[in-house]
Amino acid sequence: MPLSLSLSIRSLSVPSRRRLLAATLCAVLGGCALAPAYEAPPVNLPAGFKEAGDWVPAMPADDAPRGAWWTVFNDPVLNDLAASVQVSNQNVAAAGAAYAQARALVAGQRAALFPAVSLAADADRSSSRSTVSSASGARLGNSYQVSLGGSWEPDLWGRLRGGVQNAAAQAQASAADLALATLSAQGELAANYLNLRETDVQDELLRATIAGYERALQITQNRYDAGVAPKTDLFQSQTQLATSRADLVGLQRQRAQLEHAIAVLLGKTPAEFSLAPAAWQPTVPDIPPVLPATLLQRRPDIAAAERRVAAANATIGVARAGYFPSIGLSASYGYGASRVGDLFNASAAAWSLGLSLAQRVFDAGAVNAQVASARASHERTAAQYRQTVLVAFQDVEDQLAASHVLAQQLELRRIASSAADQAEQQVLNRYRAGQVSYTEVVTAQATALQARRTLAQLQADRQIVAVALMQALGGGWHGLE
Repeated sequence: MPLSLSLSIRSLSVPSRRRLLAATLCAVLGGCALAPAYEAPPVNLPAGFKEAGDWVPAMPADDAPRGAWWTVFNDPVLNDLAASVQVSNQNVAAAGAAYAQARALVAGQRAALFPAVSLAADADRSSSRSTVSSASGARLGNSYQVSLGGSWEPDLWGRLRGGVQNAAAQAQASAADLALATLSAQGELAANYLNLRETDVQDELLRATIAGYERALQITQNRYDAGVAPKTDLFQSQTQLATSRADLVGLQRQRAQLEHAIAVLLGKTPAEFSLAPAAWQPTVPDIPPVLPATLLQRRPDIAAAERRVAAANATIGVARAGYFPSIGLSASYGYGASRVGDLFNASAAAWSLGLSLAQRVFDAGAVNAQVASARASHERTAAQYRQTVLVAFQDVEDQLAASHVLAQQLELRRIASSAADQAEQQVLNRYRAGQVSYTEVVTAQATALQARRTLAQLQADRQIVAVALMQALGGGWHGLE
């Protein structure tokens, strides 16, 4: 249990008071922090990214503005939608409120470093009966008091300052969480929007294909009516047309879901929001050079993880302060009288100065446990920081590899789609001439449609990968070029 000692400065002689106050002032000015000197956990940084190809080193730029990274897609509608996420998205609003709360906690912790001053006023009216003679009756008396008091705990061992450092680091982590929530919401909106525009392209492809299938069905019907083609050709043509129409309906469902997701990201109900079909610009931005060190400075999740390590480091000092005594200083000055008119007379004044000292003598290892817990928490947050860094590098490498592969696939798919279109037309001409069966026509048409749709999907995939890469790099590459 703690051993407490309370002294009254007023009871000491004048030289003793001076010595005590001087010793206290020296202790306050020489107060020490018990937290270990903070260093960010070391991370083994590679010289470059494995999938970077011909990238060259660039200077890190942690203070470079990220800017509106989505503008690289040159889509005015996307620009307007992404810009409104920061003020409308409810996840971003929640992260903003958490940041405001963290800042308030910092102010609260910092206030503990300063004295607390209070003003008190009291008025009492009481009665007493004389025991000598009951005939004298009860005596009524009034008591009035006004006092101004203050108390202060000098932060000799850095416990309070450790709390401020912890809260400040947590607030910085919360600010990074806000940046991460904003970046995630904007990235998700950009991906959904680009997918929606890709469904518009798929819609156009299917409608054009359906129109071609309708013409092919009419040709088959004419050939069947003329007795040139068997009824199986008619059935195959009808099946192909109905299947394509079903695919179109399914595509409309997919578009509606994407539109609903965009509405929610904007903080709206799906009924309040709609996007009309528009021309799609399959723009894919060029990737600038970047170093791994830049990644550590730009990604908000890495910054948040590192700040939490700093907060855990400060907590070690707070826990260590439990080994040392706590000192409190108090002072008051006030007046007391039985009448209001006499309350502020000099003779009614009273003052006091006090010092309290409390030292923990026995706690069954409670402080040791708190220090061990703080150290373990620091090790845990350091491991989480390193894991966050590793995942960040993996994320970038994944998107770089995907970007390179999709670029190669796109060129091959363009060749395949062009060849499939030509094959479809030749087979259809041969069928009209009665040289091939309708089964070959169906096969050629299905192959051509699939090639067209795959080409459009690859173009959208390249844009989605570009969005993911910009997110993986902490919000685009403005300032890194």
